[in-house]
Amino acid sequence: MPTKQKYQPAPPETLQLILEEMTPSGECVAHFDGHHALISKGLPGETVIAEVYTHRDGQRNGHVIKVVEPSKYREEPRCQYYGPCSGCQLQHVDYQHQLAIKMGFVASALKEAGLSTDVLAETIDCDDPWEYRNHARFTVRKGVLGFTNRFSHRFVQIDHCDLMHPWINDSLLKLQGKCSETTQLSLRYGTATGSWLIQPPMKSDEINVESGQIYYHESLLGNNFRIGSPSFFQVNTKQAEKMIGLLRQSLRLTDRDVLVDAYAGVGTFAVLLAPFSGQVIAIEESASAIKDACENIHGVDNVKLIEGKTEDVLGQLSVKPDAIIVDPSRVGCAPGTIAALLQFAVPRLAYVSCDPKSLARDLRLLTSGGYLLERVQPVDLFPHTYHIECIASLSWKGA
Repeated sequence: MPTKQKYQPAPPETLQLILEEMTPSGECVAHFDGHHALISKGLPGETVIAEVYTHRDGQRNGHVIKVVEPSKYREEPRCQYYGPCSGCQLQHVDYQHQLAIKMGFVASALKEAGLSTDVLAETIDCDDPWEYRNHARFTVRKGVLGFTNRFSHRFVQIDHCDLMHPWINDSLLKLQGKCSETTQLSLRYGTATGSWLIQPPMKSDEINVESGQIYYHESLLGNNFRIGSPSFFQVNTKQAEKMIGLLRQSLRLTDRDVLVDAYAGVGTFAVLLAPFSGQVIAIEESASAIKDACENIHGVDNVKLIEGKTEDVLGQLSVKPDAIIVDPSRVGCAPGTIAALLQFAVPRLAYVSCDPKSLARDLRLLTSGGYLLERVQPVDLFPHTYHIECIASLSWKGA
């Protein structure tokens, strides 16, 4: 029986290209010889020299290696690993223009879903777009910490990341080259508390940083939160605090209102909005997040926690809410959640999303069913990347 030949990718082509529109993944489209490719590290309108790779499925990706005619919005990237790392996509773009680009990503998603962009606000910036991340997850190869390029899958050793909080970078240097007992390492830091978590626990005598913590603490607006290792928490603490203010504005809560916090996580929104509500019902399915939420709501008398999937619990509530927050994962709301939201016809609904496409899909369903879309507010929680957070404000027609 003949031996199966291992696939050998073709060598890259070096091409001069004119870059066209930027896609929601932060790459620019380029056409050549009847083909098209997605080119990273470019800006629309630029003429560049790029290396272009053709993948097994015929898809073409590439990256800029020289700029012939630069955009007026181009900046020199700050990070020495920009490109090979691939964790950032927009470091070569002026920060104020990054905000406009991300607003454009949201506008495109709304248009594709048949929704008006008149409700779209300008992106709220990050006061300091560097050193904002409180969480890093490193790949480990033979003890060395780094990241894996999302296109080439090549491992890149990282000794300093300009997006990470200084504590994470200091710890990275202490751990670098000493973590051969694992293949993944997670570092989380409480930027307002000094608390930290490193998982998995490291046993090597070479390592002088405490690890193996099962949770750490962070403070938002003066409130302390416990966050377990598997639990989700926003990576940008200061921008998360801004989001609380935006949610208060959107929901216009009173001390008589029943607020439902769906996909509640560790209870962040529930706890911080409880002082402005009559009652808060928090719904969460993650066992880890439930444990954290139980600790975080302790002493907050008007918060009730329900364990279960939002799509199963929401429609079965015995009380009709006056306002609801939904903050689902990137895939958006489950059909059962949308059905329950339409069933309740709440006067005020806030939808928090990290994915414009799934947000626009769900907003189309909600507006088709009776809600009015009042505002879509992008918030930049992830400077220098293509990611964007949004808060959509809706109300029930005739409420």
